[in-house]
Amino acid sequence: MSRPHSVAAAGTAGAAGAWARFLSAPARGWGWLRGDPAPGELPVRLASADHVRNRNGTAVRELGFDQALLWVVVALLCWSLVMVYSATIAMPDNPRFRNLEHEHFLIRHAIALMVGTVAALLAFQVPMQRWQQWSPWVLAGSVLLLIVVLIPFIGREVNGARRWIPLGLMNFQPSELAKLAIAMYAAGYMVRRMEVKERFWRAVLPMGVALALIGFLLLMQPDMGAFMVIAVIAMGVLFLGGVSARMFFLSAGLLTAVFALLIMTSPWRRERVFAYLDPFSAEHALGKGYQLTHSLIAFGRGEWFGVGLGASIEKLHWLPEAHTDFLLAVIGEELGLVGVLLLIAVFWWLVRRMMQIGRQSIALEQVFAGLLVQGIALWIGFQAFIHIGVNLGALPTKGLTLPFMSFGGSAILMNIVAIAIVLRADHENRKLMHGGRV
Repeated sequence: MSRPHSVAAAGTAGAAGAWARFLSAPARGWGWLRGDPAPGELPVRLASADHVRNRNGTAVRELGFDQALLWVVVALLCWSLVMVYSATIAMPDNPRFRNLEHEHFLIRHAIALMVGTVAALLAFQVPMQRWQQWSPWVLAGSVLLLIVVLIPFIGREVNGARRWIPLGLMNFQPSELAKLAIAMYAAGYMVRRMEVKERFWRAVLPMGVALALIGFLLLMQPDMGAFMVIAVIAMGVLFLGGVSARMFFLSAGLLTAVFALLIMTSPWRRERVFAYLDPFSAEHALGKGYQLTHSLIAFGRGEWFGVGLGASIEKLHWLPEAHTDFLLAVIGEELGLVGVLLLIAVFWWLVRRMMQIGRQSIALEQVFAGLLVQGIALWIGFQAFIHIGVNLGALPTKGLTLPFMSFGGSAILMNIVAIAIVLRADHENRKLMHGGRV
């Protein structure tokens, strides 16, 4: 093996710059995980620039990954630190949280970001082919955790829902892993079943069984919001994978009927829908419409440019779950319409860029990678859409966090890991486009 070449160190400072340089060059100790060739077949990396051999054996330069995508995500995560601290700084004044320090949630959120960053660095080292091989096992592991969380002495119950497994540093929510797992499994499933994608019973039904099992376990917690996100991911990947429009709309209609039935047969879900239709009525203003009314008040107070960072009134024990399910309302109150529109524009760009990377992978005949990336884009985009719609009163109240922004250990962890997988797919695309091998 040739000796490493020396190159000038990049002058970029900060943790994000270090992450970018680390990701652009595979770690030596993870070769078995990445499926690297035997020593001697590839030259040693050159600091921030890599070299690979193309199909003719000629060394070519490797161009890393999408730097803009990385920096946009880093900016969102930094913004999330500011907004989570702003939304939670007064929470210890509440008797329920009187034993906590004012920085408690900020520190917990920062720990989740650090754990997520380490997990993302490791996830980036895994080639997409390896993720394809592991996809059934990732799904099986998520199903097992969804069962484990229902066990009374293991799963933690909060506000009548048993959704978390305490792990010391954070409370892990298996439904967050299930979102990534279903995207992986659906992408791998479509690659394996490509020849039967026009036949309903052989193409859609087996995937429907897996989705029904996950849905049943989620409804036992209960967590209908996560079930909706997972259903959209699965259906979206099937459609993008080439399932016929007739089968897609038949399946979508069936899922819609299932969700409608769940709402009609559940009194408290029905009350949420009625409260959404008229949240300020005397019947709902202090009941199921309480969160929505205070969310709308927050947006009204923010007007164009907001009342100023940290100056929100609604977060002072008026708006429940201001740091999680209703974080956008705090952003709207403190940063105004301008801040909300900026955030929406960032998510629009983020989802659009991930869809482009997915299409590029498919064009390079990396179908699994392309469908997985597009599934992740659907996950991030749909969940952000629901969070924004709920906060603005455009959709019935549903407890879903804002990706990359809301407080929540396992949600932030899985969001960052998902982005690392997207960057890995883009990394492999660039290798292929320059004659390299993956």
